[in-house]
Amino acid sequence: MAERLLVGALKGGKNTKIVTLNGKKITKMPSALEKLSGLKILALQNNLIQVCPEISALTQLTTLNLGNNLLEEVPEELKYLTSLKKLHLFRNRIRRFVPEACDGLQNLVLLNLNNNLLTSLPQEIGRLRSLLYLTMNYNQLASIPKELCLLENLSELHLNYNQLICIPGEIKFLKKLQKLLLARNNIEGLPEGICDLTSLRILDIAGNIVQIFPPQFQNLKLKEFYCEGNPLLLRQPVHAVIQDEVWSLQEIASRFVMNQLAENNPLLMQAVEHYPQIKDIISRGKECAICGKSFVTTWLECVEFVPPSKNWKISRNLQLIPLQKLICSYKCFNHRGPDLFGIAQV
Repeated sequence: MAERLLVGALKGGKNTKIVTLNGKKITKMPSALEKLSGLKILALQNNLIQVCPEISALTQLTTLNLGNNLLEEVPEELKYLTSLKKLHLFRNRIRRFVPEACDGLQNLVLLNLNNNLLTSLPQEIGRLRSLLYLTMNYNQLASIPKELCLLENLSELHLNYNQLICIPGEIKFLKKLQKLLLARNNIEGLPEGICDLTSLRILDIAGNIVQIFPPQFQNLKLKEFYCEGNPLLLRQPVHAVIQDEVWSLQEIASRFVMNQLAENNPLLMQAVEHYPQIKDIISRGKECAICGKSFVTTWLECVEFVPPSKNWKISRNLQLIPLQKLICSYKCFNHRGPDLFGIAQV
């Protein structure tokens, strides 16, 4: 059957635009395909293909489906497919993403790597600047490279069922991201940069270990938000003993410098330029949720409970969202409002 289909395709020569060989028990790509220089769409899913060096000759391809085969890597030969827009590699045995594969895929819009064995991604994935849809559900990713956040046109990022512990702060650069799916990972917290995703409409973090959300999280313009299965902090006040505060000399100096810089002190602004170590320290500064002044060491982490937006479709039973608030001193803590709580260690 496969041979008959190939013969028919070869008769068309350069005029053949589509070849479909799904579920034909093919163990390798037919070498005859190299003669179809005008081929646009090639469907080879549900076969037994392990390698595909012949693919490099099909430079006019716009859609390639190699889903449900036996590939063990994202092959380097893909770099020759400069016209490719849609690439399906789901349900293979892919453990390695060859970095060079990204070199020529400048027009790729969709990449589907669901149900593979990937534990990492190459930094070169940041070269896929046209990518709109990236889905990598059901892999073994422990992290994602910050270079992925250079994909400024990305609209959807699917990372459900991996082994992610954190999300890079650089995610704030994905200004066009509308859907972010992170369900069933090991994520402990979301970076503050996620609050800068003004286009984000769907966020799913169900089944992680998130306890608290970054400040301004409630300002996201979400339509759907799912967080069931996370050990969110609950509003269950307990009395605690207030201790004396002792700041290190570095903390005292850092606070003085940062607050003077905030007032545009010209001498300090000029002096700091000559001390990169100081610049590094104060770059980690935070702003007190009470007085608004800067500090370096997180003196006291607090939580404010706010109701989710009425515009969000939310997880069942989610009544209050715990937002992180950082306080610079006991003095400020004692002047907090009734809705701000210190976080008890239990």
